[in-house]
Amino acid sequence: MSDILQKLEQVLQQRKSAKADESYAASLYAKGLDEILKKIGEESAEVIMAAKDMQKYSEKHSGEAEVIKEVADLWFHILVLLRFSDIEIAKIEAELSKRFGLSGLEEKANRGK
Repeated sequence: MSDILQKLEQVLQQRKSAKADESYAASLYAKGLDEILKKIGEESAEVIMAAKDMQKYSEKHSGEAEVIKEVADLWFHILVLLRFSDIEIAKIEAELSKRFGLSGLEEKANRGK
């Protein structure tokens, strides 16, 4: 898998020290957690709408491209949240690695323990 997420994580870390008018990510950091969460909510809704449109209109090719774009937007804003909160991607990867090989039902049952 590509290391694009790690590269983006590095860029977003650098943007934390940039001026708000110098970068979009810096402007989100300056506005704070509520604005970042608002953007994640908006992007989540856009992913849902794009997926529903793809299914509704059976536009696999163009609909798929729209879903891809919206998921990329969502992931970007989630990465902004992670950097804002000083959570490294490696910690998310470690959590996913712990879950790998477990059924979803088993993993969910283990959360309560």
